[in-house]
Amino acid sequence: MLNQLLADYQVFYQNLRGLHWNIKGKEFFELHLKFEEFYDDAVIKIDEIAERILTLEAEPLHTFSDYLNNSKIKEEKGVANGIKGVKIIMKNFSAIIILEREILNLAGDAEDEGTMSLMSDYISQTEKILWMLSSYLH
Repeated sequence: MLNQLLADYQVFYQNLRGLHWNIKGKEFFELHLKFEEFYDDAVIKIDEIAERILTLEAEPLHTFSDYLNNSKIKEEKGVANGIKGVKIIMKNFSAIIILEREILNLAGDAEDEGTMSLMSDYISQTEKILWMLSSYLH
């Protein structure tokens, strides 16, 4: 399941890059910076997840075809509207947090404290981001 999360984060990362590059309109300055903040954080998580997979003596996915074939997050293309971008990010984070909670439960059953700690931290961060994005839209 960590490879699933890795694939989801890789596709999400690329979505964030596209949104960052292509955003237009009156929200440009604030969203351009926010989307960059999100993709900077995603790239750190991508590395942490891959290293956790290696720590557990498995092989992390590492090709775009693997990411696309395994991700539940879909590619986004040509989005320039800021509100639509925020909604896409919320949808992507919502999918990610569901998987993070599943991994947390499985790690608990396996007494895998390292993965539990990682997922617990990610869940707390994602919950806060979802709250903030929801508040932005209202």
